[in-house]
Amino acid sequence: MASQPTIFDRILDGEIPCHKVYEDDDVLAFLDIGPLSTGHTLVIPKERKAFLHELSDEQSAALGRVLPRLARAVMQATGTEAYNVLQNNGATAGQAVFHVHFHIIPRPSRSADGDGTGLAVTWKPGSLDGEAGRTLAAAIAAAL
Repeated sequence: MASQPTIFDRILDGEIPCHKVYEDDDVLAFLDIGPLSTGHTLVIPKERKAFLHELSDEQSAALGRVLPRLARAVMQATGTEAYNVLQNNGATAGQAVFHVHFHIIPRPSRSADGDGTGLAVTWKPGSLDGEAGRTLAAAIAAAL
């Protein structure tokens, strides 16, 4: 993957145009060309990494600083009060472009036929018992 430039690399290099909504030294945000709803915005770090866990702390912090501001701007510009922030890592998780990116997807008011975004979020919670939770939490903490 690292040897193949992604569409986002080509946008960062100026080879492909985009509808830019924000840019600073670390982050670029632009409209998705295949939007799920009006205002669907992509937010990418300028650090060229495929997965979130590969990003430097500095680039992660830069994304974290700008995501709330962009979400507010998307809400104001589209008149929506609800949105999803979506970020996938790996093909199994639904990642199609192997450059870290966040989707800000405005969610219009629901009607009888849904909100028209084509995005369905299902949640089927499992369970976690006390001992398994303690063991898993300890393993994750140790990996830090």
